[in-house]
Amino acid sequence: MPTEILMPALSPTMEEGTLAKWLVKEGDTVSSGDLIAEIETDKATMEFEAVDEGIVGKILIAEGSEGVKVNTPIAVLLEDGESADDIATSAAQPEAAPAADAAKEAAPAASDAAAASATPAPAAPAAADGSRIFASPLARRIAADKGLDLSAITGSGPRGRIIKADVENASAAPKAEAEAKPAAAAPAPAAAAAPAGPSADQVAKMYEGRSFEEVKLDGMRKTIAARLSEAKQTIPHFYLRRDIQLDALLKFRGELNKQLESRGVKLSVNDFIIKAVANALQQVPDANAVWAGDRVLKMKASDVAVAVAIEGGLFTPVLQDADMKSLSSLSAEMKDLAKRARDRKLAPHEYQGGAFAISNLGMFGIDNFDAIVNPPHAGILAVGSGVKKPVVGKDGELTVATVMSVTMSVDHRVIDGAMGADLLKAIVENLENPVAMLA
Repeated sequence: MPTEILMPALSPTMEEGTLAKWLVKEGDTVSSGDLIAEIETDKATMEFEAVDEGIVGKILIAEGSEGVKVNTPIAVLLEDGESADDIATSAAQPEAAPAADAAKEAAPAASDAAAASATPAPAAPAAADGSRIFASPLARRIAADKGLDLSAITGSGPRGRIIKADVENASAAPKAEAEAKPAAAAPAPAAAAAPAGPSADQVAKMYEGRSFEEVKLDGMRKTIAARLSEAKQTIPHFYLRRDIQLDALLKFRGELNKQLESRGVKLSVNDFIIKAVANALQQVPDANAVWAGDRVLKMKASDVAVAVAIEGGLFTPVLQDADMKSLSSLSAEMKDLAKRARDRKLAPHEYQGGAFAISNLGMFGIDNFDAIVNPPHAGILAVGSGVKKPVVGKDGELTVATVMSVTMSVDHRVIDGAMGADLLKAIVENLENPVAMLA
């Protein structure tokens, strides 16, 4: 029976995408794992692999099509011996469903296998990190009927593919228990709708007679608008500010760069900031956490996200285990992530996650600013530029120092004022005493 290829969810948050390019054409034979299309998500252009084998019978969505919803059929795959006529027959089956149901009530003799083959396969699933789960169409149908989570099943087919026998041998939670859970919890009151601004037509009418250019929003800008509006409306922000004297760090950085010059390594101030934040999250472990709706998840490692500006938006690639890595390793990894972010070549697992973020606008001449917490992070450090300022020394003497202003935006549901103060104090001490930070 023809199998529909559906628009994949290439990340947990993807709802629609652009079918940028087909890598196959009608009549081509494909195998599981073959690249068949390039899909543009809100963050990146990613290659889409076939999860089944067969012949491309019909392409349903032309390349360049925007706003294609996840799980929309984009092509049809034929098995050996099938033709385009089979596609037409398959497409007509949903219209005949009521008659088929009546016949089934009169004579319920269809086998489980036949019933499974008559039902369109559910969407090819994805694991929590956005990676594809390889499963045959029949296995997906059976799993959907039994209420099984395919990510919890180990496949015994080629390349770990989940096949019919794997899902038949797996067991789901009792249906009665699953049905009882919604009844056990009292329905939560509906949240008040967020106030909406004027519509596009209303705004355009305000500027009627004035010259302007209408700029269409791409997927990234739509996602940024939605997520940050949600963040500002739902996260109880508070802000903590400190000045950091950088003279010791700048001197130490200069010495290290001279020693590392032969290896082609050049450390930036931002590399030290990443390390300082990562170490501080270990020094104040209760602050190394994320908000998870009705609970807080305390993280073990310091996974630090760093905002990278790209054309039309920004990415926040995550440096995992940053507390365990050397400055040179962090520097090399950050340069690689930033380059691939600008080329929109990051995989979802490289820009999702993390517990804390850094946004550095100092290189743009910004003295200080307040950043918006990116959920589910507990905080973000907004970093300004280092400038020469008069300061009062420990003995009361007036001197000049290079001072950098930082503002830490914090989610009050995760981090209270005193804890936030401790975290920021640790970041400041790490940056003002860089040698001790590396001990």
